[in-house]
Amino acid sequence: MGNRVYSAEMETHYLAAVVQMNSGSDKSANLGHAVQQVQQASAAGATLVALPEMFNCMGPYSRVVEEAESIPGATSKTLAQLAADKKIYLLAGSIYEQDEASGGTYNTSLLFSPAGEIIARYRKIHLFDVHLPGQIMADESRWIKSGNEITVVNTSHGCLGLSICYDLRFPELYRQLSAQGAEIIFVPAAFREVTGRAHWEVLLRARAIENQVYVIAANQCGEHPSQITSHGHSMIVDAWGNVLVQADSKASVIFAEINLEDLRTVREQLPALKHRQEFEFWHGNG
Repeated sequence: MGNRVYSAEMETHYLAAVVQMNSGSDKSANLGHAVQQVQQASAAGATLVALPEMFNCMGPYSRVVEEAESIPGATSKTLAQLAADKKIYLLAGSIYEQDEASGGTYNTSLLFSPAGEIIARYRKIHLFDVHLPGQIMADESRWIKSGNEITVVNTSHGCLGLSICYDLRFPELYRQLSAQGAEIIFVPAAFREVTGRAHWEVLLRARAIENQVYVIAANQCGEHPSQITSHGHSMIVDAWGNVLVQADSKASVIFAEINLEDLRTVREQLPALKHRQEFEFWHGNG
């Protein structure tokens, strides 16, 4: 969808929630649990709620691709109604999307408005092709297609940017999101345990500090089908790099206050984004 505006009155202070899940291969059960947790977050006062990557189906790529669906489809219709009923912004972490036009499958994140509209759609750009012998063997690109569009949207809760999981390792994407105005960037994930222990927190904090944004990271947790284990430790990080709240390794809902006035103060007092220089790199023998 690219950069667009969802018109509504600006809120600079509000409660955000992250739903950390241990999704399995039972799509109906996963969706039911996600709805229940979003309802819990809304009841606690959250007006922006984020779900993790592949929240409606986790397991081997073969199974997840079998469960891919069109948009609109069963999952997106359920969450659109939920967002409208609770009058919240709802980040549907990601689902596998079957695109009828191309015949391909994408790892797709959706953002719903309080009216239940899809106001942003992002297809994961960086695909998880990683081989760590004895630990991780993943070839996401064998199963799904890469997206090619950066996605931000202006809302009453600030300018929101979308990314997914493995994108986190590519700072140039986040620089582009901040250059297009993002103040809050979502990172729904199924970040594995072995890489999560080493890299999850430091990368999230780095992306927040570099771009002076809030980072809202909803991760999967625990063991999933096909011997996949996710790290958990979902968190919300502010523009100074402070971890405002962090989950443990179990399914849970966590909350933090978002203060866009604080973010804008950080950008005014330490104007690193304004100081950024563009460089041309020359390659040659000299």
